[in-house]
Amino acid sequence: MKKEKVIVICGPTASGKTKLSIEVAKKLNGEIVSADSMQIYQDMTIGTAKPTSEEMQGIKHYLIDCVSPDTRYNVAEYKKEAIAAIEEIIKKGKTPIVVGGTGLYVNSLIYGIDYPEIETDIKYRQMLEEIAEKEGLEKLYEKAEEIDPEAVKSISVNDKKRICRILEIYHTTGKTKTEQEAISRENGPKYDYLVFGIKMDREKLYHRINKRVDIMLEDGLIEEVKQVLAKYKEFPTAMQGLGYKEVVEYLNGITTKEEMIEKIKMETRRYAKRQLTWFRRYENMIWIDGLDDIQNNINIIVEEYCGEENTKK
Repeated sequence: MKKEKVIVICGPTASGKTKLSIEVAKKLNGEIVSADSMQIYQDMTIGTAKPTSEEMQGIKHYLIDCVSPDTRYNVAEYKKEAIAAIEEIIKKGKTPIVVGGTGLYVNSLIYGIDYPEIETDIKYRQMLEEIAEKEGLEKLYEKAEEIDPEAVKSISVNDKKRICRILEIYHTTGKTKTEQEAISRENGPKYDYLVFGIKMDREKLYHRINKRVDIMLEDGLIEEVKQVLAKYKEFPTAMQGLGYKEVVEYLNGITTKEEMIEKIKMETRRYAKRQLTWFRRYENMIWIDGLDDIQNNINIIVEEYCGEENTKK
């Protein structure tokens, strides 16, 4: 049985995914499923660069503004909800377009990976937190590297959330994250994913990132963080997002405003570099240049999607 086609547009932060995906959706009668691990959170808009209603131009978006910041959310939940959204779009006779820069989210779909829905062992998590606090995050990174060297290759030594995830999966299931993924990949993906990656000259990308951070601050990022901190009591994963944790440090008097701004820019540039490294591993990736004329990139995606059936949509 022929699989339904699903477009995926991925790439580093500030590379123009949002604008391109909306134009493609307009051209192909499509709807968009976000693959961004921060845009899922409600009340966190400026720092996550969510598209405004004006930018969406009437195109329906799924998995944006759907999770409370005080709720724990993981990739297993994401995959389940993303597949449900894709199914809904297909039933409408429209084109599903997955858009985002969170590699784990994209992987869960295009490789058909079923991440284990493990119950949180609070005592074990507290123990990891204590080790990180007393001995440094490097200690946890080393433990994760011993258990699952393949998994740690794709994460930063500062990525506490994903380092702990590797340790927790092994602690709970007795299998490494890499082993779990290999088992689930045997079934393959549910759809025929056409994956497009946006590339960009690094210096120009970094300039765009720096400019975006400045705009976020002008638009009220600090005030947004204050409001979120006042509204919610705990943040299992939400406040680990780029921009948010740095603003919290500033509000707590750990850094100056200038240090905060520079840290957000630096960490975002580093994140973009990791995103590109991650997406370069995709064997069937169709690369497009984010600095090309947008119409050219729209045409590339439309032609690849339609093939000989150019009149399908």
